[in-house]
Amino acid sequence: MPVESGNSAAARQAKQKRKSHSLSIRRTNSTEQERSGLQRDMLEGQDSKLPLSLRSNLLDLFSQIEREFENLYIENLELRREIETLNDRLAPDGQTFEGADLAKGGLKTKASHSTSQLSQKLKTTYKASTSKIVSSFKATTSRAVCQLVREYVGHRDGIWDLSVTRTQPVVLGTASADHSAMLWSIETGKCLLKYMGHQGSVNSIKFHPTEQMALTASGDQTAHIWRYMVQLPTPQPVADMSQQTPCEDDVDFSDKDEADGEVEGPNDCPSVRVATTTLRSHQGVVIAADWLVGGKQVVTASWDRAANLYDVETSELVHSLTGHDQELTHCCTHPTQRLVVTSSRDTTFRLWDFRDPSIHSVNVFQGHTDTVTSAVFTVGDNVVSGSDDRTVKVWDLKNMRSPIATIRTDSAVNRISVSVNQKIIALPHDNRQVRLFDMSGVRLARLPRTNRQGHRRMVCCSAWCEDNASCNLFSCGFDRQAIGWNINIPALLQEK
Repeated sequence: MPVESGNSAAARQAKQKRKSHSLSIRRTNSTEQERSGLQRDMLEGQDSKLPLSLRSNLLDLFSQIEREFENLYIENLELRREIETLNDRLAPDGQTFEGADLAKGGLKTKASHSTSQLSQKLKTTYKASTSKIVSSFKATTSRAVCQLVREYVGHRDGIWDLSVTRTQPVVLGTASADHSAMLWSIETGKCLLKYMGHQGSVNSIKFHPTEQMALTASGDQTAHIWRYMVQLPTPQPVADMSQQTPCEDDVDFSDKDEADGEVEGPNDCPSVRVATTTLRSHQGVVIAADWLVGGKQVVTASWDRAANLYDVETSELVHSLTGHDQELTHCCTHPTQRLVVTSSRDTTFRLWDFRDPSIHSVNVFQGHTDTVTSAVFTVGDNVVSGSDDRTVKVWDLKNMRSPIATIRTDSAVNRISVSVNQKIIALPHDNRQVRLFDMSGVRLARLPRTNRQGHRRMVCCSAWCEDNASCNLFSCGFDRQAIGWNINIPALLQEK
């Protein structure tokens, strides 16, 4: 008859103690109604300024919290018991295989490895379950300081897209559903120029990397390239629209308190009505466009399920990038390499490689479960994609089989942007919020939004500006306005 070792006996006694302890907890739960009745009787006999009904409600709430803690505690005990059961199984296995031949030693290694993996999973589950309820009681603190600096108001309809020039003078460009695009002085909020050459909604605006040229995409099935010349006005003192506060959960008001009035467009703003170059090849709405590195070619994305590559000088179609099963939603080019990424309603985004003139390769990525609203490059070897499935994913170009970080949100994500210097992702949402995350998926801040500041409708796009000290982030939405923000990230967080 095998003799029970001292360690096994001690482990069995410890488990019997935990079992009896868990049974006592269950008995406590069974008598909870009697206990709550006694507590209510005690409440009636105590002196308090609170109404009895309110005190009773508070007691019910605290009882629910206590039940949650008890249930969690019982679950943790069961997990610990399963972990120790597995450890008890490992001990005799080690004795059995000790001193055996090499073949059995291999079996021992495999058995131990598989069992230890299961044990590790149970431990991880245990840690996650205990930390989940504790983290809900932690005070949420913002890791960034944000300030609303200026509002850019003048469009007569929602603003789909915005961008900042890469050359001097640094101006802000907006593309609107009112069939126009506007250039703004960042410092004063004054409209400098209005482009009125499109016959449909202007869905996208991007600036040439070295020249004063703009590229706009429109619902009239065309993309326009047009030149601009602007002179910046004298900067004026910035009105103190909001105190510098951490960008966390501000008071939120309903749309009834935020009714939009009719916005008068700028009357003294000069306008341009004729494009330098018109690109016509699409059979549907052109939803986005961007310049390839060097500015000699542009790429457009359309609802006709294709992206087109054009030569700027000749206006000729160079390549038609087909393969998406549904309408395209966005396109973006790499800042230093001949790479293009297109996103679509078919839940995928595609990476097109034009670095080798003789080979044009394409890679398809299926990381989302709903429309991919945008996918953008970073300065490094990363791609960041956002989707209507309420997630944002960070990918490594060298190994894009799975994302290196996943951000889960409570609302659909629109056109995202990534800061070049600070490596921060700005997420505009359907629920009127703009949130900031770092590249590892850690939440840094939420931009303020009340009835006095912030967006009052869906936020469509965000764009970073690295060359302006007062406004380094811009957002626009369907409330007909663009907003300039000052985002201050502590140096310690930037180093991380």
